[in-house]
Amino acid sequence: MADWRHARLTAVFYDFGVEHERLGRIGGRLLWGADLSRFYGDIHRLRELANGGRMLDVPCGGGVAFRGLPKEGARRYVALDLSPVMLRRAQANAGRLGLPGIGFVQASVTALPYREGCFDLCLSYFGLHCFADPPAALAEMARILRPGGRLRGTAVVRGSGLRQDTVISLCQRSGIFGAVGTAEDLSSWLATAGLDEIGVDRDGAVAFFSARR
Repeated sequence: MADWRHARLTAVFYDFGVEHERLGRIGGRLLWGADLSRFYGDIHRLRELANGGRMLDVPCGGGVAFRGLPKEGARRYVALDLSPVMLRRAQANAGRLGLPGIGFVQASVTALPYREGCFDLCLSYFGLHCFADPPAALAEMARILRPGGRLRGTAVVRGSGLRQDTVISLCQRSGIFGAVGTAEDLSSWLATAGLDEIGVDRDGAVAFFSARR
């Protein structure tokens, strides 16, 4: 699979499709048979959760979740990604949106540089299917959450139909995707990570997931 630390064109193309809402909605329908209105709506609801919270966004990509953050209010927000290209795009996006105080960290999701229990909320939008080891990634996300902390995210999953599964296989062969499971696999991975109140709702090949530590 692609090394996202160096895959500049892949990173930019991938981020561009998610960042532009109209294009993202079209792509969601054509590629995954999914209505991504819920994804963008979930981002806009972040302003209800952000005030005073400690939040980790992994992988942050180009900062698509930033549009849901209030410009003012107490918060600790860390945007983490393995790709320096993504982090530069995220920094530029934060500047355009006038969002000071975001921390930008380059690191692997399977070795998060934080102690156990130091975040209230972890976001993982459209990144899990790019990882070589999704269960290990989810275990790390669970580790850095405080007791009662929440995990929310989206991921592409198998099992919605031949067309979508074929696109997933093509993305894997091109190095864009890593290991991709089904919605049932995702539920199992979340439980194995020690999380509860698990919710996994599939729309086409896109799974919307949430859980509590």
